[in-house]
Amino acid sequence: MRTTLDLPEDLVAEAMKATHIRTKTKVIITALEELIRKSKIAELKQFKGTVDDLNIDLNVLRGRS
Repeated sequence: MRTTLDLPEDLVAEAMKATHIRTKTKVIITALEELIRKSKIAELKQFKGTVDDLNIDLNVLRGRS
């Protein structure tokens, strides 16, 4: 999809330098993918410690019995 964006040139250049990515398109795609990944991780963290009732022996589950 083609889109025209008004992005700060210094910000894009810094991102390209930090990631060693050579094209503006790829650095923007990478940034969007990373933003989505971090958002999904944040959503998963909301569930941390909420499963109280699992009676699972990890050694058995992993075949270490």
